[in-house]
Amino acid sequence: MNRSNIKVSFCLLVATLGLLITPRMVFAQAPGDKAYISSNNGRGYFPLAVKGKVVPIYTADTDYPGVMIASKSLQADIRKVTTDSALLLTGNIAQTKNLILIGTLGKNELIDRLVSEKKLNVSNIKGKWEAHITQVINNPFPGVKQALVIVGSDKRGTIYGIYDLSTQIGVSPWYWWADVPVKQQQNLYVIPGRYVDGGPAVKYRGIFINDEAPSFSGWAKEKFGGVNHLVYTKMFELILRLKGNYLWPAMWGNAFNDDDKLDPMLADEYGVVMGTSHHEPMDRAQQEWKRYGSGPWNYETNADTLRSFWRKGIEHMDNKETIVTVGMRGDGDKPMTDGSNISLLEKIVADQRSIIADVTHKDASQTPQMWALYKEVQDYYDKGMRVPDDVTLLLCDDNWGNIRKLPKLNEPARKGGYGIYYHFDYVGDPRNYKWLNTNPISKTWEQMHLAYEYDAKQVWIVNVGDLKPMEFPISFFLDYAWSPDKWPASRLDEYTRQWAAQQFGNTHAAEIADILTTYTKYNGRRKPEQLDQNTYSLTNYREFERVVNDYNQLEVKARRLYNALPQQYKDAYYQLVLHPVEACANLNELYFDAAKNKLYAAQGRAATNLMATDVKELFKKDSAISHYYDKIMANGKWDHMMDQTHIGYTYWQEPRANKMPAVQNIQLSAQPQMGIAIEGSELWWPQQQSKAILPGFYPGCEGHYIEVFNRGQGDFNFTATSSSPYITIAPQKGSVSLQQRIWINVNWAKAPKGVTDVPITISGLDNSKIIIHAIVNNVLLLNGTGFNENNGYVSIEAAHYNKAVNSANIKWEVIPDYGRTLSGVMPAPVTAKAQVPGGNSPHLEYVVNMVDTGWVSVKTYISPTLDFTNSNGLHFAISIDNEKPQIININADESTKAWSKDVSDNIKIMESKFHITKSGAHVLKYWMVNPAVVLQKIVIDSGTERPSYLGPPESYYH
Repeated sequence: MNRSNIKVSFCLLVATLGLLITPRMVFAQAPGDKAYISSNNGRGYFPLAVKGKVVPIYTADTDYPGVMIASKSLQADIRKVTTDSALLLTGNIAQTKNLILIGTLGKNELIDRLVSEKKLNVSNIKGKWEAHITQVINNPFPGVKQALVIVGSDKRGTIYGIYDLSTQIGVSPWYWWADVPVKQQQNLYVIPGRYVDGGPAVKYRGIFINDEAPSFSGWAKEKFGGVNHLVYTKMFELILRLKGNYLWPAMWGNAFNDDDKLDPMLADEYGVVMGTSHHEPMDRAQQEWKRYGSGPWNYETNADTLRSFWRKGIEHMDNKETIVTVGMRGDGDKPMTDGSNISLLEKIVADQRSIIADVTHKDASQTPQMWALYKEVQDYYDKGMRVPDDVTLLLCDDNWGNIRKLPKLNEPARKGGYGIYYHFDYVGDPRNYKWLNTNPISKTWEQMHLAYEYDAKQVWIVNVGDLKPMEFPISFFLDYAWSPDKWPASRLDEYTRQWAAQQFGNTHAAEIADILTTYTKYNGRRKPEQLDQNTYSLTNYREFERVVNDYNQLEVKARRLYNALPQQYKDAYYQLVLHPVEACANLNELYFDAAKNKLYAAQGRAATNLMATDVKELFKKDSAISHYYDKIMANGKWDHMMDQTHIGYTYWQEPRANKMPAVQNIQLSAQPQMGIAIEGSELWWPQQQSKAILPGFYPGCEGHYIEVFNRGQGDFNFTATSSSPYITIAPQKGSVSLQQRIWINVNWAKAPKGVTDVPITISGLDNSKIIIHAIVNNVLLLNGTGFNENNGYVSIEAAHYNKAVNSANIKWEVIPDYGRTLSGVMPAPVTAKAQVPGGNSPHLEYVVNMVDTGWVSVKTYISPTLDFTNSNGLHFAISIDNEKPQIININADESTKAWSKDVSDNIKIMESKFHITKSGAHVLKYWMVNPAVVLQKIVIDSGTERPSYLGPPESYYH
């Protein structure tokens, strides 16, 4: 090897090592995208900005207006990052060493020239929907050394390419809507390569601003004078930065096309496809009918007026990109009259399409249309109503995140395809949920994965309420719609980490992701608006206490990170991470203390009045938290966004004002009086004459508590003793003014085999004594395989199976952090054929070690998935040992009452009965019958399981 070759090789080695060891500040537009920006130079790198010099940006006057708008955004974004400005130019290229060239195929002469000269290969994107390429090209034009070329297949393809670069240099899509700061960097280089994004999996992807009073509407009125183009241009930009393309605008008291004539014009210029909600046909808002309509909203009696009203909607639409809603519901998003029939509805659609064809001067099939099968409209479809094949059928969830209907796998494809209308926010039965984000992305993934696999991918639109505080699930919904294959269930944790890194950098991303996942799991158990002092059990399994402690610990973690972050990140972190944790931890504790106040009053505890005071303080704190979000955070930028009431619901509709839970104050005797309470009971001693028996003690399980409490003023001393050397008591003595918890545990190394009743003596005032019984059950081995029964139950988390039996085409898949407690498990693929359970068909096995014999109830906790096949329900099967599997239909009860309970509890609990003939090890088998049934938990109840919301905590298992 000669010297020159050695020198070249050495330089290449140094450059390569530099790439490996030099840190680069990179962000990707959507989590999972390949990063191509570096803050350090390298071989062939394109110098976007170096030491105060930024390359110029070239585009063309002949391109779409939205491309110019996005190019100006890029210009501003570069200035945010580098503090230096890039020139934005059109026309011929002046002599410049390096430049950014932006354009759409067929709309930019310079781009087309590069293609014709074979310097730019666009075969990956040509003719595709919303695709783009970002590529560094050397010597593209005379006198130009390098050009960073962003080329789109169409206008949004180009726009997405522009905003991808913005995010890559460090500008979050949420920079304005969530105040995510821009990290400044002086030097920006583009790593050479060809970065192709071949377009979305779902054609139309968007959000619906809905139920916008009082929060969104109050905020918009204060900050912008109303819901007008000043608000919507911010929203258009956000949607495009998130690679969405579709919007249903606010419609309760608002009319997008009528309130501000700039609204529709600017939507088209920005490049956002507009629509109207599921019950507002022909591009006209409900409010427009209230303003300009006459007579009843009834096609049988007022058809001419309605046709004239609808015609004006299509005339005003002109050539602007729109998906036209067709069909008709009753006025105000209500069902039509009982007399409405299918033939009338089909005539309505036919007449609407005639209007579309007449106004646009082209066949109606050339204008995108959508018919929403929302609520009772789906019943019309199921009874035989049909619309032309080019109309997209927008299928819907049940307003609670469970899809009602999907296409049959063997159905012929529709030209207009199928879409999904989904909810992150809702007003209606069984309860409004509008206040905070309650949408774990694992649940969104599970349902939208189902939709995609069943070919509902023409339109995905999600109701996001006020937009804030749904930032994280909005990002996921749109990212997943763009590329479902990129985000299988196994990568959801990674998505959350990368999203957190996009907003806050890599240092704390893993911890922030854990907080986001955990708080949405907690909120997803039951909507905050549905919580009260009776939701969780105060006495059984320490359930309420565990829930509150878990949330408070999460708040401590979130607050610690808040304190550690640089000042410029605090506003963004508060609204995206800390606020929902702080607000919901406070709300849960409020109801916990209200529950304790009620119990303590019944027991005459001295702590009763303290709990009443705590409830009042926590209620005040709730207002203070909202006040900080509205008035202090970000200097009051988001004032009114937390105006939504959320405490004191009595039926589905929100209260006019938050109402504190009722509390009691009691009069205490002048002298102290000792009372005793035990875990698992609302009773107290010595009032009760029955034995005081603690929940049983089993190897591997937690201890239990006794509470010594005062029923009067002053204080008294107590002692707690046991003659058994293997019982531990802490503390063994003390002084009580309010109450003292005593923990009882077992030293299992010393405990005798079998079942032992151990008395524990509590001595107090005037040498009074109360005996508490601890039942020590040392029958099952700690080192045995499987789950051990304790206190009459075995509780099993679905993901903790001992064995998963797959088939050639069906595998069991864990959905991490799914459901109310741990994770979900389902068979994959979701399009698999139904199975006959038995033998080696797909099933999960759980080894259980039973103490009791006789009849047991197996309670299977299943996600509240609806029968989207609209056939005879979705099924699974259960068996124990070699018994014949019992097949269970999870949709057997489709009554409104059952549905209301299922969605409120966010679970279905299906029971089956089995007879256990002998104690010891058994194998419980959970069998696949239909796909898309998600298992969360199994509880075997031997007859003494106690009531709780989440079910007993998981049993000891080995």
